[in-house]
Amino acid sequence: MIFFHFPFDSNMMNLYYSQPMKKVKLPVTVDPYRTAQQKLDFNTRVEAHLLKRITDATAGEPSDADVSISFSKDSQGLVVIQGSVSLTVNLECQRCGGIFTQACETEFRFSPVKNDSQADDLPDAYEPIELDANGEVNPISFIEDEVIINLPLVALHSEEDCSVNPNNMSFGDIEPADEQPNPFAALSKLKRK
Repeated sequence: MIFFHFPFDSNMMNLYYSQPMKKVKLPVTVDPYRTAQQKLDFNTRVEAHLLKRITDATAGEPSDADVSISFSKDSQGLVVIQGSVSLTVNLECQRCGGIFTQACETEFRFSPVKNDSQADDLPDAYEPIELDANGEVNPISFIEDEVIINLPLVALHSEEDCSVNPNNMSFGDIEPADEQPNPFAALSKLKRK
């Protein structure tokens, strides 16, 4: 019997372990079916100037967004687009009017649909995402949608950071009602007779 002895090389181990995803530029539009067939993953940073709808929905331009998106097929053969977004947004406090920053992190799981009936047939685990006329999706658009949906309904500083003490707030004065005679007083007199 012959034994071969190979010196241990740590670089050889990298052949067996997956490499971390590299930062790649996110395409403007993606064919989810073809991309899922290839099982592509995107781990990237989206520059703030591309997130125009988030800028319009908040108090200024957000930070660059760290985005991770995976395209695959599930056990039923449905195309799945899943991932996460992390960024910082500027919000206006509704109590004091000051601007503050807030971290915004969200996860998503979509499956592309062509019409409403396909959307109704999706499992509850997936949100439907409509394809454009070319059968593609715009990643920036659905990233913005997810961030905007997850913004707070009422933006407020934490109480200790806010310049307005909530205990000293007044919401307007209620003026006393004028003493007017009851219009039905005459009817009650008739009823007694």
